[in-house]
Amino acid sequence: MSLKVIEGRLIETRVGTGVERRVFGEFVGPRGELASYAFGWTTGSDQDVARLTVGIGAGNPGGASFHAVVFENEGGYACSLVDEPFERVPEGGPDLSAAEARAHEDLPFIWWVVDRVMERDRRARWMKHWLLGTTSMQTGQVFDRSEPILSVRHNADDGLWQLIGASDADPATGRLSHLHHAVEHDLTLLDVLDLEPGESAYRTGRDAPWTSEPS
Repeated sequence: MSLKVIEGRLIETRVGTGVERRVFGEFVGPRGELASYAFGWTTGSDQDVARLTVGIGAGNPGGASFHAVVFENEGGYACSLVDEPFERVPEGGPDLSAAEARAHEDLPFIWWVVDRVMERDRRARWMKHWLLGTTSMQTGQVFDRSEPILSVRHNADDGLWQLIGASDADPATGRLSHLHHAVEHDLTLLDVLDLEPGESAYRTGRDAPWTSEPS
């Protein structure tokens, strides 16, 4: 059996001037290990810190729900266990405090699940770009949403992301904006948020599939 990360619901709730997002999914390990997860973040908040829950072993001895915060760390992400529960998930058992979670024999498995989810759930890539404050250069037409995004490039030299529509890119009218804001207006970008530096993707129309180009 191959490892599977199965994307579930995405719930969005307006909170003041921002949006709270809560994402759910299921994990199946290569030997049939099961886990459920939830993670979330709120735009417009004072701190760019996300929340996370992983649950295992529902109804079984040792079953538990582990809760953590996720934050930017040296250009990547890091997690820290917390006492406060975030979400209820189907595979979860009793909510563990941070101290109880650290003492649990399955904690290494939990962190392994977290890393696989952050790699494979497309919404987790969105959350990571929010945490990192990833910058994009958008054509004027893309920025004002008069044209759909048809080309995405992840620069190898400076790490900048370029979002281009049907019109040729014009440096004079380009606009800088966070990448995660573009995803808010076009969820199809979830499919290209894993482009490595030097890679690009394009499509022929707003509803057409993306085609990736290697570096």
